[in-house]
Amino acid sequence: MPESGQKATRGHITETTPVVTAARRTGLLVTLVLGGLTALPPLSMDMYLPALPEVTGALRAPAATVQLTLTACLAGMALGQLVVGPMSDKWGRRRPLLAGMAVYVLATAVCALAPSAELLIGFRLLQGLAGAAGIVIARAVVRDLYDGVEMARFFSTLMLISGVAPIIAPLIGGQILRLTDWRGVFHVLTAIGVLLTLVVWRFLHETLPPERRHEGGVGQALRTMRGLLADRVFTGYMLTGGLAFAALFAYISASPFVVQEIYGASPQTFSLLFGLNSIGLVAVGQINGKLLVGRVSLDKALGSGLGVILLAAVALTLMTSGVLGEVGLAPIAAGLFVLMSAMGLAMPNTNAQALMRTPHAAGSASALLGTSSFLIGAVASPLVGIAGEHTAVPMAVVQLGCAVLALACFLGLCRPWRTTEDRTGGPA
Repeated sequence: MPESGQKATRGHITETTPVVTAARRTGLLVTLVLGGLTALPPLSMDMYLPALPEVTGALRAPAATVQLTLTACLAGMALGQLVVGPMSDKWGRRRPLLAGMAVYVLATAVCALAPSAELLIGFRLLQGLAGAAGIVIARAVVRDLYDGVEMARFFSTLMLISGVAPIIAPLIGGQILRLTDWRGVFHVLTAIGVLLTLVVWRFLHETLPPERRHEGGVGQALRTMRGLLADRVFTGYMLTGGLAFAALFAYISASPFVVQEIYGASPQTFSLLFGLNSIGLVAVGQINGKLLVGRVSLDKALGSGLGVILLAAVALTLMTSGVLGEVGLAPIAAGLFVLMSAMGLAMPNTNAQALMRTPHAAGSASALLGTSSFLIGAVASPLVGIAGEHTAVPMAVVQLGCAVLALACFLGLCRPWRTTEDRTGGPA
């Protein structure tokens, strides 16, 4: 092997520096650390959900304003990815990650003390910006340490962890509300942030040696992303995934009010229903990955998922608008469960199809997919509260609109009926 510590493997270069080798030997520890970083954003979003109705009363703010605290955090996570990713390529992984975690802890602590909805919105934005460091750098560290099948397996583990986090987060939030008020949720998140920061500082070593860093920066990343957007099919998958995520986030934003305020469920009941829906999403995602992939084309699985989402959104719109008469919580919960579960077919397959078109710029493509999903979701969030907190119709209508647009982008831009050969080869 050359002195530089590189070895050629089938057309690309894989680093095997002593730092990378040592980090691989601590595989379980690295898995736990990166899993914690991956789980932190969904914990930050979903642990807070059962407290949303309480926040409206405590801060004397309308539901639409309080829902902006979710939008702000999501927008911060979206924009932060565009900045932190290039920073980590330039300065290494540890420094930007530790800086982001420190800012996350500070912002979360201030959220716990916020006297007004406006201040809470501002620091939730900062919390999201800082939390994006964990999302981007966790993936970058995996790319530094692993390749090929090993990398795919590691990403599958991280995806499972990020899928379990939304299940337990509202359950934890509901239990916290039994002991204290909504500010206690942010106290717990602050403690988690401090613990993760200490673990990262102590156990996660630098995985990007100085000789592998570059000066590309944000400008180069944006130029690469502009080239990716010129690919019609890639853009189609990106928009399809982003709109599906927006339908999901419409549920996340509105369900605390729909389930608790309109249908009278307790925070604990809401947490259980939210966890059940998350289990459905994870279970269908695992079925997709272990049973369907390789047997059914990704486009067929994706199209089926989008079709089920559309049917569930139509049913929810009919039920919430009164067309089907007076309905209770059970039919609404069933419709939401079907819609959430179908996301396990739609979201992974849009990402897979998009990334398979961009082997030359997988990192930039991944950041673009994540950022666009967060931004589209952030736009959808305030719309669900536009008619107040005593009707579920806006939630269902937003979900229906997102489902229709997602299917239109899939059919109009991706054109799945065309052969793979017709759709490869870059921008169309």
